[in-house]
Amino acid sequence: MRRLTITAVAVLVCAAGLTAAGAAQAKKFGTALTLTEVTKVSDIYASPDKFNGKRVLVQGPIVDVCAEMGCWLAIGSDKEFQTIRFKVEDGVIVFPMSVKGMTAKVEGVLAVSLLSEADQIKQGEEMAREKKTTFDPKTVKGPKTSIQIKGEGAEVK
Repeated sequence: MRRLTITAVAVLVCAAGLTAAGAAQAKKFGTALTLTEVTKVSDIYASPDKFNGKRVLVQGPIVDVCAEMGCWLAIGSDKEFQTIRFKVEDGVIVFPMSVKGMTAKVEGVLAVSLLSEADQIKQGEEMAREKKTTFDPKTVKGPKTSIQIKGEGAEVK
């Protein structure tokens, strides 16, 4: 019985230590998060107008980071091949490339807009320059809805 008690106490101490270590690893950027309810990226894509102009809290894997200025994160969705951009004001928050692959909780105001072909080509060229890749303007086929979060705060771990 005594051995069982000692083992149980050791397990509880280890679990408490792991929990504390996990909480300590969360790195905060920008303003503190205020929302508690997470909105799924897939729900935003299903009804973007419903969330346009509203504050949202989104959680997911960081699948990409702005390599040039650290001014945006691409957050993966709960659905395959969906991401949402979390864009912050240049220089206000700077995300290091090392956060790529980590999990983020991000909060901000959702912005939905219609991008013209010219805007998409300009964005594509900027992204290609940033990522040192190429961009083919012929891939742009008409106007496109843009969905992004105007970022205010994030927690990454």
